[in-house]
Amino acid sequence: MVWTGTWVAERLGVELIGDEELPALLGLALRRNPKRAHLLVSSVLGKHVPQRPSVVYGSGLDLGRRVRALLGDEEAARAVVLGYAETATALGHAVADGLGLAPYLHSTRRPVAGVARAGGFEESHSHATSHLLLPEDPKLLAGDGPLVLVDDEFSTGNTVLNTVRALHERYPRDRYVVVALVDMRSAADLGRLDAFAAEIGARVDLVAGAAGTVRLPDGVLEKGQALVAAQERAHEAARTAPDADATLAADAAPGADTSLAADAAPDTVPGATLAADAAPGADTSLAAGAATAPAALPRTPRETPVRIDLGWPEGLPDGGRHGFTPDHRTGLEAVLPAMADRIAQALRAPAAPAAPADRAAPADPERPTPVPPHAPPRVLVLGFEELMYAPLRLGTALEEAGHDVRYSTTTRSPVLAVDDPGYAIRTRLVFPAHDDPADGPGERYAYNVAGAGFDAVVAVVDSTADTPALHAPDGLLARLAAHIPRVVLVVVPSYTPTVPSYTPTVPSYTPTVSEAPERSSMLPEPLRGPAFSSYAPEEVGWLLQDLSDVELEAPTEEREEAIQSGGAHYAESLPVEYQPSERYQELFHTALESSATRIARAVGTVTETVLAERPGRRPVLVSLARAGTPVGVLMRRWALARHELDLPHYAVSIVRGRGIDANALRWLAAHHDPADVVFVDGWTGKGAITRELADALKEFEATEGITGFDPEIAVLADPGSCVRVHGTREDFLIPSACLNSTVSGLISRTVLRSDLVGPDDFHGAKFYRELAGADVSADFLDAVAARFDEVAETVDTDVKELLATDRTPTWEGWAAVERISEEYGIHDVNLVKPGVGETTRVLLRRVPWKILAKRGADADLAHVRLLAEQRGVPVEEVDGLPYSCVGLIHPQYTRGATGADGKAVVSQ
Repeated sequence: MVWTGTWVAERLGVELIGDEELPALLGLALRRNPKRAHLLVSSVLGKHVPQRPSVVYGSGLDLGRRVRALLGDEEAARAVVLGYAETATALGHAVADGLGLAPYLHSTRRPVAGVARAGGFEESHSHATSHLLLPEDPKLLAGDGPLVLVDDEFSTGNTVLNTVRALHERYPRDRYVVVALVDMRSAADLGRLDAFAAEIGARVDLVAGAAGTVRLPDGVLEKGQALVAAQERAHEAARTAPDADATLAADAAPGADTSLAADAAPDTVPGATLAADAAPGADTSLAAGAATAPAALPRTPRETPVRIDLGWPEGLPDGGRHGFTPDHRTGLEAVLPAMADRIAQALRAPAAPAAPADRAAPADPERPTPVPPHAPPRVLVLGFEELMYAPLRLGTALEEAGHDVRYSTTTRSPVLAVDDPGYAIRTRLVFPAHDDPADGPGERYAYNVAGAGFDAVVAVVDSTADTPALHAPDGLLARLAAHIPRVVLVVVPSYTPTVPSYTPTVPSYTPTVSEAPERSSMLPEPLRGPAFSSYAPEEVGWLLQDLSDVELEAPTEEREEAIQSGGAHYAESLPVEYQPSERYQELFHTALESSATRIARAVGTVTETVLAERPGRRPVLVSLARAGTPVGVLMRRWALARHELDLPHYAVSIVRGRGIDANALRWLAAHHDPADVVFVDGWTGKGAITRELADALKEFEATEGITGFDPEIAVLADPGSCVRVHGTREDFLIPSACLNSTVSGLISRTVLRSDLVGPDDFHGAKFYRELAGADVSADFLDAVAARFDEVAETVDTDVKELLATDRTPTWEGWAAVERISEEYGIHDVNLVKPGVGETTRVLLRRVPWKILAKRGADADLAHVRLLAEQRGVPVEEVDGLPYSCVGLIHPQYTRGATGADGKAVVSQ
């Protein structure tokens, strides 16, 4: 048997050290990546490589039984199992099944309306970083029993540490168990888990199916990059050649592709070199019993996909997104045989009638003969991204009934395909996302499906994903039908928590928690100038608490080190306020003079849009402190000057990863109609705060029962195309981004720290009274407001045109950020700060690595270049940016690192 890592290993010379079964569990593939070109591909996870369902399920069951033996039955009954989206949702569920006594929950990247968020964490190496925890029972994570965390591989430990830190802060417990198919930590990472356990005062155990590490020869990165480039050139040449090889998957049929997408695959670590026999029961070939290379693939669909009704029980969750209890498991086991029989009947049914003669496909002598109804077909059960467990169990039921079954799922992860038996990803199908994902449209993939010799595929999706995009000519079903004679569609109802019909009945499944203290019904009135801020009292009311007397500032380098190491959240401290040089102050005033008219036009446009969409009502402006506050003040001034409308204006705190200040929302709901509230911000970068607000309002509505707040944000500039209501989508210099508190009423960025902000408190901020001599807040507002009359006619025209156009966000900026994150080897979108405003913040508050400047955008970047020069940060001219510039925070931070090499120490 040829090991599926041989092709890459022979060319890159990497070496695997560790357990002898590792090569049977892992293959190798390639991706385009400036930091690491090769990646591990599991042969038993059921994600990229079709495998027998019994092998996939059995791998998780065995790990779960080991965890139960480690904990003992009493502790196992108090445990909760948590799996990671997207790759480990079924693995974690199988571990919970092996444990037998514990409920299961998996993280998700899909927000669900009406479901409160019980927590979340960041997966820094993934291109889709934010995980949500959405249990139906809010007490699920609140017990003090062991928490079992399951992922497909344990590499650096960053994801687990992020998870435990976030959950331990909210739901502390004494014991954690980390479970993975493979433990691939380097020697440098081996001690981190023990040190972290000591830090939080809890026991942390690790259970893995196999362990090892990777030895990389010198120059492996350059070799990998050259290898990827060579494969892409060869693929393109084969694709365009007049006599292109028909066996190349990319030319075989629409949607089949062996090329590499621009983004790198997440959730991967360096790979291995040793060939070995397959693990018992594991099928590592592309098509069992077939030639090692795929045969010529058909170019047209054979028959119309068939939809069947599984008879999925009402109230039974489709997976662990909202929790799955042992009682749910019992209910599923009872109906699995009947559901598998319905699928089997569809596989045995006669073929669909042929297309009419005028639409029939031409005869294709290379097309395999359709399988006779009586012949046992070779079946692929294909799951859908996070929906892995339900299709896996349907696959195990079919296998137990005697069918020849393999199982895999579609995925977000782009990987290069190479048609060689010694390579893990032989073919790739490409199709558009079909579940209206929260992070916008994009490509999705199915690997090792084309050319694998399957007679039928059972595509299992949830009802959320049963959209027109799934059935479109370029959709998943059409891609599958172009390669496999029979396509059966199974739609499992997406479970939305209401009143469950499968309520846990065993007391030990429900952790006990003490009742939270009742919130105080009395919240303080907003802070106002001049006691708090240099703005006039009628300009804005701050729904914050004054922390001016607390020492919160820390050196930039120390803050960056703490933030990136997971030791602290960015909102727990403040950067030292940047005091501009005389040259920089001159640049600010010059920029203000040149851009005031442009800003006034954007202010008028966004304000008039807000008013036009709320006829007869008086909006309540609620700016997101602090960048949104000057914009909110200007919008209020416009409404007063042009319409004699005196709009209320407040500033509230929102913190990425922590949400909006719930007490501020409670105050607003008590004093205004939530439907009148319009959230205001300065600009969009990649849209992280836009998503944060939407998620936080869903949680607030579910937990507080207060409805009516609209999550839409009105912004001055929307270069990332993240919102509907905006003044402009151009990325230009907004002078309020050039400075910190001295252009924002002398108020700091907001602070959220548990020892300073209690459950009944507003978030905090500081008033830098001592900087009054440098304050230009009023100068900025007055300079822009003075241009209102001269732009009034232009604004009227702009608003009419804007209201008549499609303003649906495209999330173009987010896609660019993901691409940049991978191309520059950062692997964390939170360290990529797009746009002039965000780039300025990087240079003022964080430890910058480099600046990407759009070629030809010099007019708006003078202050960026000046700050970069002062901090010794290189500016790289690039093409194809949707922004004027992008700031990159150093991705591998060492104390004081500001240079491009990550080693140079620059003190300012």
